[in-house]
Amino acid sequence: MRIAIIGMGRAGTSFATALREVGHHVDTFHHDEIDRVSSAALVLLCVPDDALESVSNDLARGEYVVAHVAGSRGLRELAKHPRPAFLHPLAILSNADIGAERLLGARFSVGGDELVVEVVRSLGGSVLRLPDEQRTLYHATASVAANHVVALLGHVEVLAEAAGLSLRDFLPLAEQELSDVRAVGASRALTGPASRADMATIDAHLEAIPDSERSTYVAMANAAFEIAEQRRLASHA
Repeated sequence: MRIAIIGMGRAGTSFATALREVGHHVDTFHHDEIDRVSSAALVLLCVPDDALESVSNDLARGEYVVAHVAGSRGLRELAKHPRPAFLHPLAILSNADIGAERLLGARFSVGGDELVVEVVRSLGGSVLRLPDEQRTLYHATASVAANHVVALLGHVEVLAEAAGLSLRDFLPLAEQELSDVRAVGASRALTGPASRADMATIDAHLEAIPDSERSTYVAMANAAFEIAEQRRLASHA
């Protein structure tokens, strides 16, 4: 399939690399080169979310499918075009090489023209379809899963350095916990003082950690308390 990609950031370069790897003919363009887009079965917009509508409107109408890869947007931004679509990967596209590897076999939220399903299948991916009213919550969940984990590890890094250690010293714990969540779910994987309502230990933690990190610690401890309470209620149901 001949595919034109507009946008050469991490998403655009990741898609270009992955799509070429599975045999598609891919041409790439910066967002200010859209007048050069000609014959293509699919024009894939890999531009910032807020720029989608303006870039879409600047793109000439054609018989091709126009799709974007933004999880927070639907088809409205592509309303000018007769064959709009979207395909959003549940994958972190760190750079072209890592992103391309993660796109192969990824799960994609799709909508609009069915050509994008063919593209997903060519990447070895699976398809997720959501009602329009669920897309914002879906994207919020994806953002928490990806970005908030990084924020949490940033919290760990500050605490580790305050203790004279490094984030690397504690990454095995995080990796083990993620493995347990994958195996048995978040509720059953929860351990630590909040899981057993050990307030004395939590109070000692709050005395020891830097002032700047206390609000984050309290927020996460409260979330852990809630998981522990739900687990307790479920065990008595």
